[in-house]
Amino acid sequence: MLLRLAYLGVSNAFAMLRLLPMTDRDKDAEILTLRHQITVLERQLGKDKVRFTPAPLKPTHGSDATQAARPPVPPRPNP
Repeated sequence: MLLRLAYLGVSNAFAMLRLLPMTDRDKDAEILTLRHQITVLERQLGKDKVRFTPAPLKPTHGSDATQAARPPVPPRPNP
C-alpha cells in the first residue's frame, strides 16, 4: 500500500512538471483532444449517456457497504 502511494505521488509530480512548460495553446489543444475523445465514446455508447456526477443513492436498510463493514453474526446454539 505504501509503495502504491509513493508511486502515485511521484507520477502526479511528473504530470504536474510536464504541464509547466506548456503554453496556453498547447493546453487548449489537449483539452480539445480530450473533448473529442469523450464525444467519440458517447457516440459509441449510443443511447447510454455518460454521467460525470454520481447518481443519488437510494437509502436501503441493508446496503452492501454496511453489511460488509459489520462483523458476521455467530449462529445461535440450538436449545
